[in-house]
Amino acid sequence: MKESLPIVVIGAGPIGLAAAAHLTLRAQRVRLFEAAPMIAPNLRDWGHVRLFSVWDQCVDEAAAALLKKNGWASPPAGDLPTGQDLVERYLEPLAATPELAPVIETGAEVVRIARLGLDRMKTNGRAAAPFIVTIRDRDGDTREVLARAVIDTSGTWQNPNPLGANGLPADGEEAFSDRIAYGIPDISGAQRDSYSGMRILVMGGGHSAANALLDLALVAEQEPDTALTWAIRGNSLAKVFGGGTADQLPARGRLGERLRGLVDQGRLSVEMSFAAQRLRMNGNGVLVEGTTPQGPRTIGPFDRIIAATGQRPDFAFARELQLDLHPIVESTRALGPLIDPNEHSCGTVPPHGWRELAHAEPDYFVAGIKSYGRAPTFLLLTGYEQVRSIAAHLAGDHAAANDVRLVLPETGVCNATLDQVAPGGGACCAGAEADAQDPCCERPAAQKATTCCGPAKPASRKPVLEKAGCC
Repeated sequence: MKESLPIVVIGAGPIGLAAAAHLTLRAQRVRLFEAAPMIAPNLRDWGHVRLFSVWDQCVDEAAAALLKKNGWASPPAGDLPTGQDLVERYLEPLAATPELAPVIETGAEVVRIARLGLDRMKTNGRAAAPFIVTIRDRDGDTREVLARAVIDTSGTWQNPNPLGANGLPADGEEAFSDRIAYGIPDISGAQRDSYSGMRILVMGGGHSAANALLDLALVAEQEPDTALTWAIRGNSLAKVFGGGTADQLPARGRLGERLRGLVDQGRLSVEMSFAAQRLRMNGNGVLVEGTTPQGPRTIGPFDRIIAATGQRPDFAFARELQLDLHPIVESTRALGPLIDPNEHSCGTVPPHGWRELAHAEPDYFVAGIKSYGRAPTFLLLTGYEQVRSIAAHLAGDHAAANDVRLVLPETGVCNATLDQVAPGGGACCAGAEADAQDPCCERPAAQKATTCCGPAKPASRKPVLEKAGCC
């Protein structure tokens, strides 16, 4: 009975649709459920943002095969798409193919997953029991679907981390929710009036914060009363400044260089090692109280706050499954050491597939950005290889499932140097032989020669250009 059931995929974003494409090409029954009324809702939310990567590296190979079979003309391989470009020119046509359209249900939210007749305490006979997936439809009614396997690609975008440095909302954060935006608001477009002429705090040390600050700087050029403050919890800007010309994604390298220019020109105020604890009103603005290594510090007041502090996974609907989560990252336990930002360096991730993504629950997999838990720097290339391996495993092609290959474009930044970079400083990669023209191993060749940049990686199944990969 179980083997005749479909494989359920959760989430119709780029990784979920790729999973459905791989399963379909392997003649596996699949059903894909998306909670939103349309596919790719998270991508649409940041559709105004341009990706780091060229088109050629934003498209999954199985998805491309289905599209080309149906007459799809791929966009120029070397162009950099926006999130909205990716939706309109790739994902919507993919979802509309005759192979995938019948298996996709939008407005269908997965609210519970369990084993038929077994709670999480029961172990005997677990692998033989089908999954029972509870779906809530648009009208609020629920129904149950049986499945032989589940691939969760629901993402993390809808679960942003709070401002509070301890992982919980800062005191007063919820009370001032009307002044706080999470992620990357459309500052140059639809939400421009909310930021023009305002006192703004951007909290976060990643690429989302960089995008927001660069957009705000453009607003400030036309509205000089716009005042910008950037606060990060760490003591270094190296990761977000990046490796410059050593970054194998040139667009990512340029992003960091432009942000470094704003800091060096004094166009924004920078607060380092700032751990937000509480928010309180002061006149018509919000003060943010926190701690630093030097003691308590209050910054502000601010009219608007952008919390670009990352996201986290939500496993609420999988409560009755036997999950095996890494205690720090909240990925699978096996994947955690490979991506832990406390240890991981240079943007490299060792190849990993179905084995590293497997939980204690047989045939339940988490793929895509949710597979990384709270760890940053996930790339679409990673997710595509994840679901390729999982699909091969579920189809019984063990050789293909185990032949996992992943080559990711390096950032040009090594963890060994992160504490060396402060505002206005350079990012040097220790271990390379320096010279007068290249003291900080700016060249990719010099970067790769350093001991902190990890071992050489195996060849990819698909050629990876120097400027390949997706944000």
